[in-house]
Amino acid sequence: MKIQLKSLFILAVSGAMLSACATSGPLALASDVELTTLNELPANPAAVSYQIRPLESVEIGVFGSETLSGTYFVDEQGRINFPLIGVVETDGLTPSGVEDVIENRLRGQYILQPQVTVRPTKLPELTVSVGGEVKKPGTFLSSNSQTLLRAVYNAGGLSDYAKSEEVIISRTVGDQKYIGVYNLTAIERGNYADPAIYPNDIISVGDSPSKRFLQSVLAYVPLLSTSAILIDRVGR
Repeated sequence: MKIQLKSLFILAVSGAMLSACATSGPLALASDVELTTLNELPANPAAVSYQIRPLESVEIGVFGSETLSGTYFVDEQGRINFPLIGVVETDGLTPSGVEDVIENRLRGQYILQPQVTVRPTKLPELTVSVGGEVKKPGTFLSSNSQTLLRAVYNAGGLSDYAKSEEVIISRTVGDQKYIGVYNLTAIERGNYADPAIYPNDIISVGDSPSKRFLQSVLAYVPLLSTSAILIDRVGR
C-alpha cells in the first residue's frame, strides 16, 4: 500500500515503531499503526519537566532543621532514605512532587508545618537525536534545537542523498508514540510552519534512491565519448 504524503501526516503507534520501506513509499504501515486526523504532532511539555532519577544526588532542605537538611543519594530503585520518615519513593516524581511527599510525612508527627525544598545537584542535559541523511548525525541539546529546521541545521544540514520530503519526527507523549512526516523544503519555503521539537524527540531524514542511482551512473559519464541519455524509472 503506497501512501502519498503532500505535507504532513501524523501516525499513532500503539506497539511498534514504523519502519521505512523504499519499495512501498515513505512509510510501511504495520497492523498496529493507525493513521490519525491530527494536523500536527502533540506537544510534549512533560519532556521538559525534570524528574528525579536513580543514582543521582539531590539537595533537600527542611526549613528550621539543619539536621534533616543535606545531600541525599537516590538509589538504583529511585528511593531516598530520609531521616525520621524512612524510605521515600521518587519514581516518576518531579522535585516538587518529592517535596510534597516529605512534607506530608513530616507534618504533624515530627514538624507542625514543614517547608521542604528539593533540588538536583546537577541538572541533566535535555537532548534530541538527529540521524539518517544528514551530514553530522548525533545527539544535540534541545535548547539549541527547538524547531525541526534548527535541529537539522545543527546536524550539518541534509546530505547529498537526502530526501527532503521524508523527514520524520518520532515522539512519545505519555504512553502513546507518534510519528510525523514533514517536507523540509516546503518548510524552508514557508509553505507551512517549522514544527516545534521537544526533548527526547528523534529526527530521521530519509534516503533518495534516485539520487544515489544517478550519482552512480554519472560516475561513468566521463568515460563515454557521446552524451548519456537517461530514463529515470526510480521512484522519487
